[in-house]
Amino acid sequence: MANAERLLAKMRANPRGDYTIDQFKTLARRFDIDFRQPGTSHVTFRHRSGERLTVPASRRIKPVYIKRFVEIIDAIRRGLPDS
Repeated sequence: MANAERLLAKMRANPRGDYTIDQFKTLARRFDIDFRQPGTSHVTFRHRSGERLTVPASRRIKPVYIKRFVEIIDAIRRGLPDS
């Protein structure tokens, strides 16, 4: 859990960093975001709230995808009860 929180903070502070699709999947698991990659070059992340993001898997992940992914996680957190 702590690793996911550190990764999220790192993405928030530096969206131009060199992040991998596996790091996105780590955060997706932590925040209960489903993902699928049905034999394609993209991974689609989808939360039950309806939030969705499709990210190219085989190229460097652009900052726009990182910022959007962080926004989705922030929206999910706002909807979760305090723990």
